[in-house]
Amino acid sequence: MEEPYYLPLADEVAEFEAAYASRLPVLLKGPTGCGKTRFVEHMTWRLYQLAAAEEIDGRLITVSCHEDLTGTDLVGRYLLKGDETVWQDGPLTRAVRAGSICYLDEIVEARKDTTVLIHSLTDHRRVLPIDKTGELVRAHDDFLLVISYNPGYQSLLKDLKASTRQRFVSLTFDYPTEEQEAEIIAHESGVGEETAARLAIIGVKVRNLREHGFREGVSTRLLIYAGELMERGIAPRRAADLAIVQAVSDDATVQDAVAGIVDVVWP
Repeated sequence: MEEPYYLPLADEVAEFEAAYASRLPVLLKGPTGCGKTRFVEHMTWRLYQLAAAEEIDGRLITVSCHEDLTGTDLVGRYLLKGDETVWQDGPLTRAVRAGSICYLDEIVEARKDTTVLIHSLTDHRRVLPIDKTGELVRAHDDFLLVISYNPGYQSLLKDLKASTRQRFVSLTFDYPTEEQEAEIIAHESGVGEETAARLAIIGVKVRNLREHGFREGVSTRLLIYAGELMERGIAPRRAADLAIVQAVSDDATVQDAVAGIVDVVWP
């Protein structure tokens, strides 16, 4: 497994390593597309880089949370196999048993009763009760629970409860600086430094629109997509239109404002 590229923006690498050393559950907070998932992938590789590649590949179990995600989806269920009923572990249970890092992405999208079941894994008990089998699974020494959410863009109905949030060490992420973002775009998309710098400028200027009512901004991910399209031969302004202007919003007013920024950067 190759090292997942990640450009540290502050002290988050050392802070995550310290949390892992004490097996403290970690909460990653930050806007969409700012690098939270890539950070977890990078840290998994970093923590297990001395292991064999096949061992590293199983060390991270990621679950993309959604409103229909149930506790059964995470813990496991009974399945029919021929004439028998067989128990099958869910992703959380597999991680607990194997000593993997379990990453629950956008945890607030899951049902409230689903998030409660992780509580016993986030304190001194480090256990996962499986009601359907009556089993109490003690977490492997290497197990770590990591969750993420986007506090700036969640409604009050989808905020993370204090009873859950206060069980985690919290690392706050934001978009990189203009110079850092240009470096990331160049590395990930393959475009030259000048093109990457222009895309980074677009990112900064579009995010400034948040001061005028545009809540989302533009993710580093979309800027990389635009660069990748350019590397494939798509004209810069058309690539920016496809990956940025049309992607950030369906609101025509917002699209016009973003397109105006692109026009300034690529006259």
